[in-house]
Amino acid sequence: MSFILAAGTILGACGGGDKDTGGKDNGKEAVKIGMVTDAGTIDDKSFNQGTWEGILQAKEELGIQEKYLKPAGTTEAEYLKEMGNLYDAGYKFIVAPGFKFETAIFHAQDKYKDAKFVILDGNPHSGDFKPVVKDNTVAVFFSEHESGFIAGVATAVEVKEGEAGFIGGMEIPAVQKFNWGFQQGLKYANENLGTNITLKAENVVYQGSFDNVAAGGQIAAQMYDRGVDVIFAAAGGVGVGAINEAKTRKKAGDDIWIVGVDSDQYADGIYEGEKSAILTSAMKKLDVVTFDIIKRELDGNFPGGETLTYDAKNDGIGLPEENPNLSDEAVAKAKEAFDKIKSGDIKVSGEQGSLFK
Repeated sequence: MSFILAAGTILGACGGGDKDTGGKDNGKEAVKIGMVTDAGTIDDKSFNQGTWEGILQAKEELGIQEKYLKPAGTTEAEYLKEMGNLYDAGYKFIVAPGFKFETAIFHAQDKYKDAKFVILDGNPHSGDFKPVVKDNTVAVFFSEHESGFIAGVATAVEVKEGEAGFIGGMEIPAVQKFNWGFQQGLKYANENLGTNITLKAENVVYQGSFDNVAAGGQIAAQMYDRGVDVIFAAAGGVGVGAINEAKTRKKAGDDIWIVGVDSDQYADGIYEGEKSAILTSAMKKLDVVTFDIIKRELDGNFPGGETLTYDAKNDGIGLPEENPNLSDEAVAKAKEAFDKIKSGDIKVSGEQGSLFK
């Protein structure tokens, strides 16, 4: 899911905002790895940044040469233009973060047959949503429901008793699965760990976009006013609005929290000194996944034609390494839940079933 539609300076269509640094590997030309960003920037604390960090890790450890281009907008044509610019510059391994690239990658994999493509959180298709993953492309998905579950357990154990809420961006599977997993995590903790966290249907809201910061703040304010103690926001810029509202309330002394998404959002929640309104974050380990696929390419094992899922079993999801606002007990119970998902002792559903929305 591309939670990266936060406000940012839109750069020229020529791909201003590119980054290109040379690199050699044992005297040989470095492999060129390119990335096209979505509407956000490479320091968006979300999809773009996580992906770019994996590429930078590959530069440091594997000696690749890297470059990113930021399109002028978010249309298929604008995405394809920057893919073409990367290709023409010799960057024939191109990473695209987010479902908005689906139709662009569909066309690019045929147009540039000697290039390789990685799409995160999406399948290439012609607009009919029927996946077509060619041999020069790999599609990557994450088990958001497992990440949401672990965050739900940690939240319940930390808060103990109270009300939770969920704010989503667009009502798409990746966002929905975060929501459904979170609900299952709360339920698990209530039934097994002595917690009492309630969640009402009125406090599960999809705003309908990933970029309406003001609406995110408004929805969060309404929930907090209704007595919600902690909100899980999986909503990009809408989530930024929710975080801002939480920061304002924390500064005023309110005992409320927010749970971040995709990457560690602790820094985004800082409202005073090092204090943050972010309880923890339900993460997709985009950097790990991006690095892993680049390494497989360099090892001659590019998984072309495959659709890969990163989950608890392959450590593709989880909580941040550091969780300053979680007690040792909450961290331990979350890890226990993670290990049980990994072993198969806990099965988290990626379907709505009887859950809210």
